[in-house]
Amino acid sequence: MANSQDNNNMTAIQRKTRQPSPAEMAKAAFDWRQVAYHLLVSRALDELEEKVLVPEKKVLYQFSARGHDMAQVMLGLKLNDPHDAACGYYRSRPLLLSLGVDVADALGSSMARAGGYSDGRDIGVVFNYPNPGGPAALPMCGGVGAQYTPTAGWAQAIEYRAQVMKDSSYDNAISLVLGGDGSVATNGFWSALTIATTQKLPMLFYIEDNGYGISVPSTFQTPGGDIARNLASFQGLHVLSGDGSKPQDAALLISEAVEHVRSRQGPCLLRLKVPRLQGHSFQDTQTYKSAAYVKREWSHDPLPRLRSYLVPKILSNSEWNQLEAQAEAAVQQAREQAEARPVSDPAQVTRYVFAEDDLQQRGGQWTEGYQAPAASETPNTEGQRINMVTAIRKTLDHELAVNPRVLVFGEDVGPKGGVHAVTLGLQEKHGADRVFDTSLSEEGIIGRAVGMAMAGLVPVPEIQFRKYADPAVEQLNDCGTMRWRTHNRFAAPMVVRIAGGFFKCGDPWHSQTNEVQFVHSPGWKVAVPSNAADAVGLLRGALRGNDPVIFFEHRAMLDAASARCPYPGDDYVLPFGQARTVTEGDDLTIVTWGAMVERCEKAAEGRSVHVLDLRTLMPWDREAVLASVRRTHRCLIVHEDLGTAGFGAEIAAVVADQAFLDLDAPVARLTMPDIPSPHHPTLMEHALPSVDDIRAKIDYLVGF
Repeated sequence: MANSQDNNNMTAIQRKTRQPSPAEMAKAAFDWRQVAYHLLVSRALDELEEKVLVPEKKVLYQFSARGHDMAQVMLGLKLNDPHDAACGYYRSRPLLLSLGVDVADALGSSMARAGGYSDGRDIGVVFNYPNPGGPAALPMCGGVGAQYTPTAGWAQAIEYRAQVMKDSSYDNAISLVLGGDGSVATNGFWSALTIATTQKLPMLFYIEDNGYGISVPSTFQTPGGDIARNLASFQGLHVLSGDGSKPQDAALLISEAVEHVRSRQGPCLLRLKVPRLQGHSFQDTQTYKSAAYVKREWSHDPLPRLRSYLVPKILSNSEWNQLEAQAEAAVQQAREQAEARPVSDPAQVTRYVFAEDDLQQRGGQWTEGYQAPAASETPNTEGQRINMVTAIRKTLDHELAVNPRVLVFGEDVGPKGGVHAVTLGLQEKHGADRVFDTSLSEEGIIGRAVGMAMAGLVPVPEIQFRKYADPAVEQLNDCGTMRWRTHNRFAAPMVVRIAGGFFKCGDPWHSQTNEVQFVHSPGWKVAVPSNAADAVGLLRGALRGNDPVIFFEHRAMLDAASARCPYPGDDYVLPFGQARTVTEGDDLTIVTWGAMVERCEKAAEGRSVHVLDLRTLMPWDREAVLASVRRTHRCLIVHEDLGTAGFGAEIAAVVADQAFLDLDAPVARLTMPDIPSPHHPTLMEHALPSVDDIRAKIDYLVGF
């Protein structure tokens, strides 16, 4: 089988057949002493981990950067704008070193000690580097390909801040993403490529092609094993390719790629062939490679090639030896400092799931001095009643008007106004830079929102239906855990609007609720309003908050008569975690939310029932539920989602655990059966908790 290491595209061939011009060499100038030093530090760190720290079990996950290191260092040294940002993956430590990460911090993070990238919460090869005032390394993820779309979002934020917010300090900034050839098979790569090229973003895709994805040759990921050749005719993309183990070739190609993106000529893909001189990880024995192939890889080691390139033309032999000694000394000093660091206090491990008083270093509007307008928790209750569609639209309209950081986007949200008409007219009023359509990729919609949020904007992405969020689950999970896994260094506050639930009829694709999946994803707040006033207050609070929020818009409530209320006002904000009393009563507590609120209210007519609308599921109002149950001594939970592992099970468990002695009847639930939503209205209504079902359950529990 042919290996991708043997393939060259035309760019690489052309570079081999001519000498670079003096102008090209001038543009490709590097501080070669820095290149050599960082490369030597990276090698010394790898060797220390492999020979000492891993055997001593002081490092539990180790990924060598040997072979990838020289080109990464050179690329990192080209990031010199304070608004530049890069996102790499688990073999990207050399880039971090070139950006200025302290060696002790890098090593201490590998050892999962206190401080560092995550305070011991994440594996040490999942980097981040806020670097306020300088180029940042965005939080890397454990998932292959998950780095692409957030980096595209950062690039789009660069353009937005420069062009729309008129901040000239962003005029030359770029966004850089690193990935191996294996990652170009992922949805994230292709989605980011579509975003960057259609929007002409200042984004550089750097593909480190080492010929393998763990043990699988590149030819299994990419036809022919050469993504650069395959993308040569991709419109709007400047494609470069070459040998990343040769100092002069790498310098020329890296300089050309960065210059192309920085000069606003559009995105660029740079593929450099590099040898992976160790296994995928320390545990990888590379038995899938022949001895001859491994020997050939080592013949492309960039370290001796760099030495030959520099000595004696640029550095003397003694100067090189001195750099080696300095690098070794720095690593040994870093080892002493890292090993002296304690393990993080276990009592602190539950902190920073959500925002606390001390702000994150990067991400969101609050870190840039945002001051929220005055707010009121008292709604206006007079005037014309409006439906939830109008209420949400008015709230988005007002927040777009008062906050230039707010952007609304998704599939069909522009001229069409959204498939549910929620964004109708917003693009016409606020412009296509503020309210815009996207490509059909939920990974791209949420991923770019993550990057925008880290860059200080307030993205409001729309997912048309709950089921359609599934392709974006990786980005949703990574966004939610960002604050916690970076120990409050980064956060990506946003508001994800998702429609779902039944509407006149059902089906498995448009009528799913499954809110519990988001509740079970740490770091996300979850709102499920049942009426127009609550929708306004929760949405405005989310847009002015400092945490990512799932805002669930139930399709049956968007125009329901029961959900209509007077507009509560432009300053109305409703805190999360406060349930609403729908009806007063003494015999039974009903806990519900969303479209079931209307049905529970009807079922309670003529009975002494306390109906509680939770309004938010994360956080949820435990105190209100427990106080009511202790007074009524009975509890019924009604929700549209499936019964097994639905959120009602959590409520029931808490009530049973904390109010068991107050109960005069078993805690009961009414839910959908464990089936998808049926399409025909008769079948759907049979599956949903009906008013009659709820009423019968009330009578049973009261008479128990």
